[in-house]
Amino acid sequence: MTTHPRRGIWTRLLSLLAIGFGLLTLREGGTVLFVDGAAREAAGRYVPFVLWFNFLAGFAYVIAGVGLWRRRRWAAWLASAIALATALVFVAFGVHVALGGAWEQRTPIAMALRTLVWTGIAAMAWRASNVAPLARTH
Repeated sequence: MTTHPRRGIWTRLLSLLAIGFGLLTLREGGTVLFVDGAAREAAGRYVPFVLWFNFLAGFAYVIAGVGLWRRRRWAAWLASAIALATALVFVAFGVHVALGGAWEQRTPIAMALRTLVWTGIAAMAWRASNVAPLARTH
Protein backbone atom coordinates (compact mmCIF):
# COMPACT_ATOMS: atom_id res chain seq x y z
CA MET A 1 0.00 0.00 0.00
CA THR A 2 2.90 2.38 0.45
CA THR A 3 3.57 2.44 -3.30
CA HIS A 4 0.43 4.53 -3.87
CA PRO A 5 0.63 7.81 -1.91
CA ARG A 6 -2.92 8.90 -2.82
CA ARG A 7 -4.23 5.56 -1.59
CA GLY A 8 -2.38 6.13 1.68
CA ILE A 9 -4.12 9.48 2.16
CA TRP A 10 -7.53 7.95 1.52
CA THR A 11 -6.78 5.10 3.92
CA ARG A 12 -5.81 7.63 6.62
CA LEU A 13 -9.01 9.63 6.05
CA LEU A 14 -11.05 6.44 6.10
CA SER A 15 -9.47 5.38 9.37
CA LEU A 16 -10.18 8.78 10.94
CA LEU A 17 -13.79 8.53 9.77
CA ALA A 18 -14.11 5.09 11.37
CA ILE A 19 -12.53 6.22 14.65
CA GLY A 20 -14.60 9.41 14.81
CA PHE A 21 -17.80 7.52 14.00
CA GLY A 22 -16.93 5.01 16.73
CA LEU A 23 -16.23 7.64 19.37
CA LEU A 24 -19.46 9.49 18.58
CA THR A 25 -21.39 6.21 18.69
CA LEU A 26 -19.91 5.35 22.09
CA ARG A 27 -20.68 8.79 23.48
CA GLU A 28 -24.24 8.98 22.20
CA GLY A 29 -25.16 5.37 22.95
CA GLY A 30 -23.45 5.44 26.34
CA THR A 31 -25.31 8.57 27.34
CA VAL A 32 -28.68 6.99 26.59
CA LEU A 33 -27.76 3.64 28.18
CA PHE A 34 -25.97 4.80 31.31
CA VAL A 35 -27.13 8.33 32.13
CA ASP A 36 -30.69 8.81 33.27
CA GLY A 37 -31.60 12.23 31.99
CA ALA A 38 -32.28 14.42 28.99
CA ALA A 39 -30.50 12.19 26.46
CA ARG A 40 -32.53 9.15 27.43
CA GLU A 41 -35.72 11.18 27.38
CA ALA A 42 -34.84 12.60 23.95
CA ALA A 43 -34.15 9.07 22.64
CA GLY A 44 -37.86 8.33 22.92
CA ARG A 45 -38.99 4.83 22.01
CA TYR A 46 -35.56 3.46 21.23
CA VAL A 47 -35.21 -0.26 20.56
CA PRO A 48 -32.91 -1.67 23.27
CA PHE A 49 -31.23 -4.40 21.19
CA VAL A 50 -30.45 -1.88 18.43
CA LEU A 51 -29.05 0.61 20.92
CA TRP A 52 -26.90 -2.02 22.65
CA PHE A 53 -25.62 -3.36 19.34
CA ASN A 54 -24.70 0.12 18.12
CA PHE A 55 -23.02 1.01 21.41
CA LEU A 56 -20.93 -2.17 21.46
CA ALA A 57 -20.19 -1.83 17.75
CA GLY A 58 -18.68 1.58 18.55
CA PHE A 59 -15.72 -0.24 20.11
CA ALA A 60 -15.30 -2.30 16.92
CA TYR A 61 -15.48 0.91 14.86
CA VAL A 62 -12.54 2.36 16.78
CA ILE A 63 -10.54 -0.88 16.54
CA ALA A 64 -11.21 -1.10 12.79
CA GLY A 65 -10.16 2.52 12.39
CA VAL A 66 -6.89 1.90 14.21
CA GLY A 67 -6.29 -1.18 12.07
CA LEU A 68 -6.94 0.83 8.93
CA TRP A 69 -4.55 3.55 10.13
CA ARG A 70 -1.88 0.90 10.71
CA ARG A 71 -2.73 -0.73 7.35
CA ARG A 72 -3.56 -4.11 8.78
CA ARG A 73 -5.36 -6.57 6.52
CA TRP A 74 -7.57 -7.74 9.40
CA ALA A 75 -9.11 -4.26 9.48
CA ALA A 76 -10.78 -4.92 6.12
CA TRP A 77 -12.19 -8.17 7.52
CA LEU A 78 -13.40 -6.35 10.64
CA ALA A 79 -15.01 -3.58 8.57
CA SER A 80 -16.78 -6.27 6.52
CA ALA A 81 -17.98 -8.00 9.69
CA ILE A 82 -19.27 -4.68 11.05
CA ALA A 83 -21.16 -4.00 7.80
CA LEU A 84 -22.69 -7.49 7.81
CA ALA A 85 -23.61 -7.41 11.50
CA THR A 86 -25.16 -3.97 11.10
CA ALA A 87 -27.22 -5.16 8.14
CA LEU A 88 -28.41 -8.18 10.15
CA VAL A 89 -29.43 -5.99 13.10
CA PHE A 90 -31.22 -3.72 10.63
CA VAL A 91 -33.17 -6.76 9.39
CA ALA A 92 -33.95 -7.77 12.99
CA PHE A 93 -35.15 -4.22 13.60
CA GLY A 94 -37.45 -4.59 10.58
CA VAL A 95 -38.88 -7.78 12.09
CA HIS A 96 -39.37 -5.94 15.40
CA VAL A 97 -41.32 -3.20 13.60
CA ALA A 98 -43.34 -5.72 11.56
CA LEU A 99 -44.35 -7.46 14.79
CA GLY A 100 -45.70 -4.19 16.16
CA GLY A 101 -42.79 -3.18 18.38
CA ALA A 102 -42.35 0.45 19.38
CA TRP A 103 -39.67 2.40 17.52
CA GLU A 104 -38.42 5.87 16.70
CA GLN A 105 -38.62 7.17 13.15
CA ARG A 106 -34.95 8.12 13.15
CA THR A 107 -33.85 4.50 13.84
CA PRO A 108 -34.26 3.14 10.29
CA ILE A 109 -32.52 6.24 8.93
CA ALA A 110 -29.61 5.78 11.34
CA MET A 111 -29.37 2.05 10.62
CA ALA A 112 -29.42 2.64 6.86
CA LEU A 113 -26.67 5.24 7.28
CA ARG A 114 -24.57 2.89 9.44
CA THR A 115 -25.01 0.03 6.98
CA LEU A 116 -24.03 2.21 4.02
CA VAL A 117 -21.07 3.81 5.80
CA TRP A 118 -19.62 0.48 6.90
CA THR A 119 -20.25 -1.18 3.56
CA GLY A 120 -18.36 1.70 1.96
CA ILE A 121 -15.55 1.56 4.51
CA ALA A 122 -15.22 -2.20 4.00
CA ALA A 123 -15.16 -1.86 0.20
CA MET A 124 -12.55 0.87 0.35
CA ALA A 125 -10.49 -1.06 2.89
CA TRP A 126 -10.40 -4.10 0.60
CA ARG A 127 -9.47 -1.95 -2.34
CA ALA A 128 -6.69 -0.30 -0.36
CA SER A 129 -5.36 -3.69 0.72
CA ASN A 130 -5.09 -4.84 -2.93
CA VAL A 131 -6.66 -8.16 -1.96
CA ALA A 132 -10.07 -9.45 -2.96
CA PRO A 133 -12.21 -10.25 0.10
CA LEU A 134 -12.45 -13.94 -0.76
CA ALA A 135 -8.92 -14.42 -2.06
CA ARG A 136 -6.66 -16.86 -0.29
CA THR A 137 -3.52 -15.54 1.30
CA HIS A 138 -0.50 -17.79 1.65
